Amino acid sequence: MKNMTPEERKELFPENIILLGYRGSVAHNMYIPNTDPNSIDDIDLMGVFMAPPECYIGIKKEKETKEKFVGKWDVVNYEFKKFVSLLLKSNPNVLSLLWIRDNHYIEKHTYGKMLIENRNLFVSKEIYHSFKGYAHAQMKKMTHMAYKGYMGEKRKALVDKFGYDCKNAAHCIRLLKMSIEFLIEGRLHVFRNDAPMLLEIKRGLWSLERIQKEASKLFDLADQAYVKSDLPNEPEFDVVNDLVMAILRNYLNL
Repeated sequence: MKNMTPEERKELFPENIILLGYRGSVAHNMYIPNTDPNSIDDIDLMGVFMAPPECYIGIKKEKETKEKFVGKWDVVNYEFKKFVSLLLKSNPNVLSLLWIRDNHYIEKHTYGKMLIENRNLFVSKEIYHSFKGYAHAQMKKMTHMAYKGYMGEKRKALVDKFGYDCKNAAHCIRLLKMSIEFLIEGRLHVFRNDAPMLLEIKRGLWSLERIQKEASKLFDLADQAYVKSDLPNEPEFDVVNDLVMAILRNYLNL
């Protein structure tokens, strides 16, 4: 987290962070630095935090999702149990945090390490439905122009230039390829060795027609991979529950 000021860090992250790492373009090997005139990349981070003890054994509640945009930083933090619930749904962004490269973790405490060590508990064919759904959403956004964050205006200018949202297009193709790999191999390849091709798409070097044709092919391949996959139909809920209870007992000194 080079160039992050102490003030930014205090504003971006809650207390009791147990896992913190890069997500998005940095984790995917697809970051385009702001020295590039067509760059619209901010730096995405994801954290997992433990709520205060009274939220687990009392009636107090903690906000489960805390998202902040500060300068070039786009940060989302999930409360521990919320994070696990998203893992069980094979949420693409959340699941990826357990499969990033070791040098992309910024903080990795005991409970965070336990989640990573047990990531195979969340491996299931559910990823097909989740990743495919997200890919469809990216396809829709690609031509329906939705902008947010501090790069919104610049992103809009690039959409006007290329006729579609190149970043959404790259996300769509990446998600489909990751889902196919996962269904076949049972692991997520977050760091993309196919980054040169994906960066071509992200830079607007592919026509909209070519992207749509590639996406259609990958949707079909994902369907085939789902049918052939040997992965379980759903995660190991009971074992995950035992893991969550063990972590909370330790955290609460029970």
